[in-house]
Amino acid sequence: MDLTLHILTPEKTLFEGHSVAIQFPGKDGLFQVLKDHAPLMASLTSGNIKIDTQDGVQNISIDGGVVEVSNNMVTVLAL
Repeated sequence: MDLTLHILTPEKTLFEGHSVAIQFPGKDGLFQVLKDHAPLMASLTSGNIKIDTQDGVQNISIDGGVVEVSNNMVTVLAL
């Protein structure tokens, strides 16, 4: 099972799908989430979210937000 990822803004959904690995622009630097990651909540700064999927790599630009990781479900509330 992969990670299930949802990236949401107040206006729309930027990404909804599965990923093998996700890299985030955290307030204290870049960090990566893989399958079976420990539960986590973190603040995000402006930058790119790098999404590694079975089909390749996708980058999504955000202006900040928060991320929650729990039970291989990753939810990003982005600006």
